[in-house]
Amino acid sequence: IGDGASAGSYGYTNSGYSVYEEENERLTESLRTKVSAIKSLSIEIGTEVKNQNKMLSEMDNDFDSAGGLLGATMGRLRTLSRGSQTKLLCYMMLFALFVFFVIYWIIKLR
Repeated sequence: IGDGASAGSYGYTNSGYSVYEEENERLTESLRTKVSAIKSLSIEIGTEVKNQNKMLSEMDNDFDSAGGLLGATMGRLRTLSRGSQTKLLCYMMLFALFVFFVIYWIIKLR
């Protein structure tokens, strides 16, 4: 009786282990597939990050050169505006002086 029970238990246990083993194999294969998908996604993300960093570096260089050009243009514009204000002020003074002499001449003739 002990041997029979033992053999029956042993057979039941073997079939239970094989069910668990098959389930583990199926889950392992599923996990392997998911890990493979994650690996390929991470490689693609890495490639995309490298491309984006390269593009950002190029944009940074472009903005630096544009900033230098804009700074030079603003310097020239400031120089031009200072010269124009002086000329404008000189023209206004001459015009005011001319008007003053015209009014003085008109008043003297009366």
